[in-house]
Amino acid sequence: MHEAYADAPDLRREMHQVLALEAERDGRRAGRGTGPPADATAAERARLLRRAALMDRLATAAPGPGPVAAAAETAGQLVRHDRRHPGLVAGPHHPDAITLARSSRLYVRQEYAAWTAAGRPGT
Repeated sequence: MHEAYADAPDLRREMHQVLALEAERDGRRAGRGTGPPADATAAERARLLRRAALMDRLATAAPGPGPVAAAAETAGQLVRHDRRHPGLVAGPHHPDAITLARSSRLYVRQEYAAWTAAGRPGT
């Protein structure tokens, strides 16, 4: 597994947590707090990042057309979010940086590692 995910929860636990975040966002489950998060944009970014990282990890563990396509799609969602909110980019490279142009999944890995190092803000 990529070193960006060295401190990530195991896949089963992370999948459960990401699904819980999705349910909270969709209103199918009550959130942890009693109201909206203090910074809804940062919370949304953390959700997108965690989902993209989970899909990247799944595609790395079982590469196939479906998992790879899902990883690329969720990575693209994070890239689009970060283009609209460049102040939330945590790593050294912006999503459009030439060094990361060949795969948005590389951007997800960079951002997950930086997010983890920063103490997982937005969660």
